[in-house]
Amino acid sequence: MNAISPLTVRTRTIDRADIGEHDTFPKLLRRNARDRGEQVALRWKELGVWREATWEQYHQRVRDVAFGLIGLGATPGSDSIAILADNCVEWVLADLGAQSIGVVSVGVYPTNTAPQVEYIVQHAGCSVAVVYDQEQLDKLLESDLPGLRAIVVVEEKGLARYEDSRIYTFEDLESLGHKHPDNDPEQFDRFVDDTTTDDVGIIVYTSGTTGQPKGAMISHRNVLAMADGWLQLTPFREDDTVVSYLPLCHILERCMSVFLPLLVGSTVHFGEGVHTISKDLREIAPTVFVGVPRIWEKMHATHEVSISESSRMNRAMFRRGMAIAEAVQRRREQGQSLPLGLRVGYWLARVLVLDAVVDQLGLRRSRFLMCGAAPVAPEILRFFDALGLPVREAYGQTECAGLATIHSGDQRRYGTVGHLSPAVQVRLADDGEILLRGDSVFRGYHRNDEATARTVVDGWLHTGDVGTMDGDCLRITDRKKDIIITAGGKNVSPQEVENHLKLSPYVKEAVVIGDRRKYLVALVQIDYENTGLWAEREGIGYTNYKDLATTPEVADMVTQEVRRLSDQLARVEQVKKVSILTKELDEDDDELTATQKVRRRVIEERYHELIESLYTEVP
Repeated sequence: MNAISPLTVRTRTIDRADIGEHDTFPKLLRRNARDRGEQVALRWKELGVWREATWEQYHQRVRDVAFGLIGLGATPGSDSIAILADNCVEWVLADLGAQSIGVVSVGVYPTNTAPQVEYIVQHAGCSVAVVYDQEQLDKLLESDLPGLRAIVVVEEKGLARYEDSRIYTFEDLESLGHKHPDNDPEQFDRFVDDTTTDDVGIIVYTSGTTGQPKGAMISHRNVLAMADGWLQLTPFREDDTVVSYLPLCHILERCMSVFLPLLVGSTVHFGEGVHTISKDLREIAPTVFVGVPRIWEKMHATHEVSISESSRMNRAMFRRGMAIAEAVQRRREQGQSLPLGLRVGYWLARVLVLDAVVDQLGLRRSRFLMCGAAPVAPEILRFFDALGLPVREAYGQTECAGLATIHSGDQRRYGTVGHLSPAVQVRLADDGEILLRGDSVFRGYHRNDEATARTVVDGWLHTGDVGTMDGDCLRITDRKKDIIITAGGKNVSPQEVENHLKLSPYVKEAVVIGDRRKYLVALVQIDYENTGLWAEREGIGYTNYKDLATTPEVADMVTQEVRRLSDQLARVEQVKKVSILTKELDEDDDELTATQKVRRRVIEERYHELIESLYTEVP
């Protein structure tokens, strides 16, 4: 085992006095129903119209769902349920309904294949499953799951032809619970009172790149400790509004849509899915917005293409406005005051150009913006900062309940993932691996003691990430297993190179290869929408993604883009040869995780021959 280097950091475990007797999430929901009863807790879109529920109604529906689960055969205190659905109100009702009776909630990605769903539901021992629609229902029905007693379907369309007696609608579930003979406030309170802070409330199955996923057991204490540290660095408010769109199975979205709103009383909006996020943002104008790197990269790329398509005057105004904003940004970053002329110019730039861009993005009311789940290029963050949209970068893992570092206040150091949470201790092993310890570290992997023993050693969570300290901020280098060591013995972080290449609006994904090789090469997935617009301007015809990706003119343009960006890097980091993928990377093909991170090992194995062809001739 690697030795641990000494590193003095702030540390603070959660103070029980901060939450008093409300030390589980069902207890926090009950508190909010009592103290914020008529305030709006949830909003969701139904047939194009926004509906809402107060905290009191939220609590009542969770109670009905809890007794409905009992009516379907879930055993309080010793059972688990699976939730296989897109983001919707019913997801969180099922989640908290289960936790309220001591039943573990297990989220399953709706993009998982039937065999993957079967493995998770079987491995977690789920007696009831809540699914979104017919597509998800079919995955369960074609699986061998003798322990599954009931399947609850949210979207009723297409259910008429099914005769399986285990199938219920979500309306059936709530009605069954509402009419349950034991459903009264006192009995529900007894169930909630029986939940303890050290109970495992949820199991989150991690999307590993090899082997079967592992189920991380997370207790209420783990989450409350994580949230306590988070709120000390970046306070949330009761009047905040959040949009829920990233997969709720992922610990990041669970924090934003369930945990933090329960702690502070903010309102959560459920739009119509990730595909409508741009439209939903403009309608909701949330005060809090969190995105994975791909979301911020897409916003940046879409805007760059939009500007290039605009009139010469609009392009000139935007470029001039951004130049002024970047000058202001640089001076603020260096702690310098702004001359009167620059202040006036910046005011005019905001009024004439920048505010309109912010409004178009749907972020006009935002006060807290964050990027998490994977590294992002600093240039992307600088772009939004210049627009007046400072994006904090954060770092964490499922195994530490979601967050270990985040930029605090106005202190953002580009290239780092922020300040250390007071809720965790952080140390670096001799090889640079980041180790975490504290109340937020998970309870272990479900039914996998061997993996748990490898991951948590003497109380320290071995993250698998390599990093360094930059003052009081943490800097992530890469995943330990992904670091490239070239034939010349130089260490290269592929993620840093890939993120730099994705600054091009025409590059959606880049996978850099070069371990034990003389030089780096890249497999590139083009951005279909932006590259298609470029092709139309150039008079190049195409019919689909493959047709566009194999067009010689596109290959030349993308190669030039990669060369231009690559030349800005150190010599050892420069990409010498490029190949454009003829298909888009897909979750269904196991090439991407649910948060759109590339499964590097899968790509290297699947495109082995293509990679080898890039090394047949010295560039």
